[in-house]
Amino acid sequence: MNKTTQYRIEEINKNGYALDFGDVFNHAFENYKKIALYGGLIIFVFFVLLSLLAFGILIAIFGAPAVVDFLKPENLQPENISITTLLIIAGASALTSCLLSPFPAGLIKMAYCAERDEEFHVSTMFEFYKAPYFKELFVATFLVSLTSSIISTIINYAEIPALGFVVTVTVSLFTILMIPLIIFGKLKAVEAIQTSILIVSKQPLVLLGLIIIGSIATLVGFIGCCIGIFFTLPFIYSLYYAIYSEIIGFETEDESEDKN
Repeated sequence: MNKTTQYRIEEINKNGYALDFGDVFNHAFENYKKIALYGGLIIFVFFVLLSLLAFGILIAIFGAPAVVDFLKPENLQPENISITTLLIIAGASALTSCLLSPFPAGLIKMAYCAERDEEFHVSTMFEFYKAPYFKELFVATFLVSLTSSIISTIINYAEIPALGFVVTVTVSLFTILMIPLIIFGKLKAVEAIQTSILIVSKQPLVLLGLIIIGSIATLVGFIGCCIGIFFTLPFIYSLYYAIYSEIIGFETEDESEDKN
């Protein structure tokens, strides 16, 4: 953990913090405009390649007929899937999220570079597939995803989808700063989760409102053959960046020079 982050977290723990909804949203939107096209194109290409790879692996393991049969709507109803299968799916989903966790971290870093008018490239999206970041992102995402997936799966199996949705939203809300704390604050996985929960608990309603509006803005991309979602999705990562920037902030050049 760097000293700037440590000091700010201690201050938040003691005194809380002020957060203006409008300022954060405008900050996120202005930043989003700088990365929308480039980030959207990369997400689209990555999604297509990942989908082809995933279907290729499933077909190679189970065969095309079995995969097609499993994907029939009637076979995807929770009541028609055994609890064992649901738990396997939950575990696979958590593992996939872990392996892909450096990708959203790259999008948040892209937002950071855009605000400072620094160049960013395709390599920026994959910058955190290296030590020490990958391990911490993997562990943090695994703990959060596995917990959320298991709870949601059990709730859905009990046919209480509304409660499952509430659990998913709650977990997502209280861990929104987990990734920025790892890549910018240099926190370890468990520290990042605990700190994110601490910070969000100080202003949960404002942050929930930001996430809801940000999600709605992102879903607008479904208009126009759904392709637009790839170009509105970067907004949510600009929002994560803006929230972290407004609450924690970054070390200034003067502070960096003082340390040296």
